[in-house]
Amino acid sequence: MSKLLNSGGDEADFSKPLYVPIKRRSFFMYAGATAGATALILSGCGDDDDDNNPVSNPNMVNVGAGSVGVLNYAYALEQLEAGFYTTLRTGTYYTGLAAGSAEKQILDDLYYHEVIHREFFKAALMRDASSSIIKSLEPNFDGIDFNARTTAAGSTKLGVLNAAKAFEDLGVSAYNGAGRFIGTDVAGLNYLVAAGKIVSVEARHAALIRDLVSEGSFIDSDIVNIATNGLEISKTPAQVVAVANTFLKEGSKLNVSGLV
Repeated sequence: MSKLLNSGGDEADFSKPLYVPIKRRSFFMYAGATAGATALILSGCGDDDDDNNPVSNPNMVNVGAGSVGVLNYAYALEQLEAGFYTTLRTGTYYTGLAAGSAEKQILDDLYYHEVIHREFFKAALMRDASSSIIKSLEPNFDGIDFNARTTAAGSTKLGVLNAAKAFEDLGVSAYNGAGRFIGTDVAGLNYLVAAGKIVSVEARHAALIRDLVSEGSFIDSDIVNIATNGLEISKTPAQVVAVANTFLKEGSKLNVSGLV
């Protein structure tokens, strides 16, 4: 880090928009400046309507309780994000991007990261014979236009970057709100530390996507408590699942009543 700060050229690069062409290794340095202070989180919980109420809808996917419940919850959220970026790569917005362009490289990086995160949590749960891993979830992306870069005026569907922004912001605020539910040791590994590393990467994702949508918006007041403590916003499990469940099909919606 000292080498980076003492280098005039590298220091100057931080003043450029986050979407300028960057090498894969530099991706983390650029976005790292915006990660800020992040605690863990993973959230979920239904609202009071019938669709999201675990009592009235027994077909919801219960993530469980304790550390295993948090791992299942993280696995569910990463399934959703990985599914989004996988589907994104089939739309004309993505396929129309020039090969090697900065925007396409960013989306490729985010796709690979989210798939890795999903597989990490899946492996973590399968490693512990006593844990109960949730099923593979079925997403519902009917509200997203994968052929549009951003949301068109008057459209009822989100453009790709607006949807990505929503997913990344939700993921970071979710990790920040649920860290207290995970123990330091599950199946012999320190998943609290691992999840802390993952949320820092998710914050980098959010910063890059927000800068693609609107340059410099990665520190807006809707994600950072600017007027108070300057920390990133945390969301409770109930707040996160209320949003996440709108992107999941019936039978795949989440019940996180055990994470209280």
